[in-house]
Amino acid sequence: MPIRNPTTQGAFWIAVYLLLILSPLFLLLIGPVPAGRNFWVELSVALGFVALSIMGFQFLITARFRHVAAPYGMDIVYEFHRQISWVAFALIIAHLVILFANNPRLLRLLNVFEAPWRARFGLGSILALLLLIATSIWRKRLGINYESWRVGHGVLGTLAVAFGLAHAVLVNHYLELPWKRVLWIALALFWIGLLVYVRLVKPLLMMRRPYRVTEVFPERGRAHTLVLRPQGHRGFKFAPGQFAWLTLRNSPFAFQEHPFSLSSASTADSGQVAFTIKALGDFTSTISDIRPGERAYLDGPYGAFSVDRHKAAGCVFVAGGVGITPVMSMLRTLADRGDERPLLLIYGSKDWDSITFREELDELKKRLNLQVEHLLTDPPPGWPGESGRVTAEVLGRLIPRDRNTRQYYVCGPDPMMDSVEAALTRLGVSLANIESERYNFI
Repeated sequence: MPIRNPTTQGAFWIAVYLLLILSPLFLLLIGPVPAGRNFWVELSVALGFVALSIMGFQFLITARFRHVAAPYGMDIVYEFHRQISWVAFALIIAHLVILFANNPRLLRLLNVFEAPWRARFGLGSILALLLLIATSIWRKRLGINYESWRVGHGVLGTLAVAFGLAHAVLVNHYLELPWKRVLWIALALFWIGLLVYVRLVKPLLMMRRPYRVTEVFPERGRAHTLVLRPQGHRGFKFAPGQFAWLTLRNSPFAFQEHPFSLSSASTADSGQVAFTIKALGDFTSTISDIRPGERAYLDGPYGAFSVDRHKAAGCVFVAGGVGITPVMSMLRTLADRGDERPLLLIYGSKDWDSITFREELDELKKRLNLQVEHLLTDPPPGWPGESGRVTAEVLGRLIPRDRNTRQYYVCGPDPMMDSVEAALTRLGVSLANIESERYNFI
C-alpha cells in the first residue's frame, strides 16, 4: 500500500486544519458587535475563541484517521498535538492577562466561591488543561502507568473543552444570535462524535476483525516475535516500515493498546503479520507469556516511515536496539521483490549476543546488495568492527560519497536519533533525504 503524493496531501490537510480552527472566529465576527468594548477586550475574546477551537479539534488530530496522518507519519501528528496544546494554553493565558490588565476589577472573578458560573467554568477549563499538561510531562515521575494516563488524558481533555464551551455560552458575547449558538452546538456535537467514533465505533469495527496468535518465539536482545493471523477476514495491506496499535488479552474497548512496528514483509498474501517486541517495560515484558491461540486486535497500519515513499538510487538504514524492527520489514520486503539497489545498514547494539536478527541479516546479504555494519558499545576482545555510538565521524566513514543520492532511514532511541539526524545534516545530507520514526506518543 504505497503512500503517494505526501507533499500535496500534507499541504491540503494543513489548509483544512487552519480553516477549521479559524472559521468559528471569522463567523462570530459576522453580525452585531457588542457595544462599549475596546480593542484589548476584543483581542482577548478573539484569543479565547481560537484557543477553544484548537482544544476542540485536538480530538480530530488524535482520532487516527489514516488519510490525515499518512503525509506526515503518526509521530509527527502526535508531536503537533503536543505543541499545539502549548499554543492553546498560551492563548488562554494571554486571554486572561489582557482582560485583567484592561480591567483589574475582573480579578475578583478568580474567587470561585463568589464568582458567577461563567467564571467557574472558565477556571475549571484552565485547571483541567493544567492537569492534562502536568500529567503528560511528569507521568513517569508521578508513577502513572500508560493505561491510567490514557484514561485520565481523555477525561481531562473532554472536561477542558466542555468547561470552555460552557464559559463561552454563559458569557454570551458574540453568541446572542441563534445561528451563532447553533454553530457552536454543531462544533460541540462534532467533537462528541469524534469521541464516540474513537471509543465506540472503532472498537466495534475492530471486534469484527480479530487476530489469533500463531507463534511466539524469542529473538536475540531480550526480544520476542509475535506472529498473528487474521480470523474470518483478509487482514490489512501495509507499507514496509509501518506500525499498528496492538491489543492483547483485552477487548478493543479497553485502554490496553500499544504501538509496535510490523517486522514482517508486506508481500505476504495471507494477511499474516509479525511484531518483534523488546522487553522494555511492564507490558512488553509480558510478551513472552503470550501463547498461540490467544486473541488479538490490531488498529493499523499507520506511519510514513517506509521505503515505498521514495525512489532513491539506494538506501541507508541507521538503527539502534529495537529500532531494527521496521528496518527488517523493509529489508524483508525488498528481498522478496528482488530489489538490486545498494543498501547499507548501520546497526547499533550493546554487544554481539544482543544483536536482534543477527543471523537473518547475514542471510539477507545473500539476497540483497546489502552491507551491514554493526556498532557495539560493549565489543568483545579483538572486535574488528566499529564500536561505541553512532557519531558523525563513524557516519562519515561508512555512508557513501554520493550522499544525497540515497534515502536515509533512522529509527531507535530518541537520543540516538537526535544525534544521527544532526550528524547527517553536518555531513551535508539534505533533510529531504532523512526519514525517521519515533514512538513517544505521550
